[in-house]
Amino acid sequence: MTEAQRPTTPSSTPRVPPPPPPSRSMANPAPSGPAQPTSSQTMPMAPAMPGAVRPAVPGHRPAPPPGMRTGRSKPAPGQPTMEQLVREAFEKGFSDVHVGVGEVPRFRNRGEIEVTDYPTTDRETFFSWLKEILSDEEIKRFQDTLDFDGATQYEFARVRINIFDSLRGPAMVMRLIPLKILTIDQLNLPPVFKDVCHYHKGLILITGPTGSGKSTTLAAMIDYINNEMPKNIITIEDPIEFVHTSKKSLIKQREVGIHTLKFDSALKASLREDPDIILVGEMRDRETVNTALKAAQTGHLVMGTLHTNSAVKTIERILQLYEPDQQAPMRVSIAESLVAVIAQGLCRTTDGKRAAYHDIMINTDAIRDYIRRGEIDEIEAIIPRCTFDGMCTMNQSLYKLYEAGRITEETALEHSPKPNEMAQILRGRV
Repeated sequence: MTEAQRPTTPSSTPRVPPPPPPSRSMANPAPSGPAQPTSSQTMPMAPAMPGAVRPAVPGHRPAPPPGMRTGRSKPAPGQPTMEQLVREAFEKGFSDVHVGVGEVPRFRNRGEIEVTDYPTTDRETFFSWLKEILSDEEIKRFQDTLDFDGATQYEFARVRINIFDSLRGPAMVMRLIPLKILTIDQLNLPPVFKDVCHYHKGLILITGPTGSGKSTTLAAMIDYINNEMPKNIITIEDPIEFVHTSKKSLIKQREVGIHTLKFDSALKASLREDPDIILVGEMRDRETVNTALKAAQTGHLVMGTLHTNSAVKTIERILQLYEPDQQAPMRVSIAESLVAVIAQGLCRTTDGKRAAYHDIMINTDAIRDYIRRGEIDEIEAIIPRCTFDGMCTMNQSLYKLYEAGRITEETALEHSPKPNEMAQILRGRV
């Protein structure tokens, strides 16, 4: 592309210069050496839409063996390849890799950022990493938009990618996603997680902040259904994280940007695809919520996520998407459709690992009446008294971990949404 053809950007936004011209050769270029076939020649694929990396297909790898997509650009001396960074994070059990121009590569180690001994990343090294995981078209898309979301896969782990521009230069965060899906039992989740999977229709919401393990929990629930029930499951995700293989159930996974253009369009289309269960990666807006509720009311089990910190706040967040005059009919719709809301967080355990704690609300008759009447605050008071229905508060969940010796008193207080109440529970006053 000539300079005159490049799209202009505001002068206040620093332009990311393009990387050196890539080589699609699998080997180091040599004038006399024969050209090697590219990955697209050795493994034919339908062309992917720009802006996302094609997800894994069972039996195939979307990328050549790690270390073979570097083209001409190589990391600076002393710098690792991206495959080496991701492998190191995987072998040490870290969840994220953080890299950026002008910064030292870092890992997220069980919730805490850990600095590495690698040298500061320069621009050439950063773009050599992009060449390992993105196509030329995707790199150009990032340069044009200064943002990129996608995913890729190595032999040992799947990786979710976010690339963005910053004051120092372009940066990237890579979230490691295990290829092996942990079961509900392996995650030590309460029995109610299996119980709600047996509903034939309704809405199940898994909520929590970013990095709270929502995707891992949902994957475990889908895996349980896949192993136990003959269902047709359709997932709509951005991007696809855990890759499922059909077992007793039939599973079709769709990624926004590759297999569909919009969340709500794919969700509406899924109603005509004979689903039993629909997984929506994120309930992003009013239109998605409307369609999800409609699917739940017409005989489908819908699972989705929201970024809220408690079960009660989840209902409030959904209602806030609507105008005041629309909230009364929406309360009736939610009361009729809802199966459960599970808010989740992660805390560091005494053995250096992490454990999930939950705020679980099951839509019993009593809670359904409170939702219809708009008495949302009353729900918070009855959840701790309904443990026989599988409900619990985050303080009850944290205290259970404390009693089992898995977390310290300080950790319980730090993660409690109501630390004063937690302190009283720890001292036996509640």
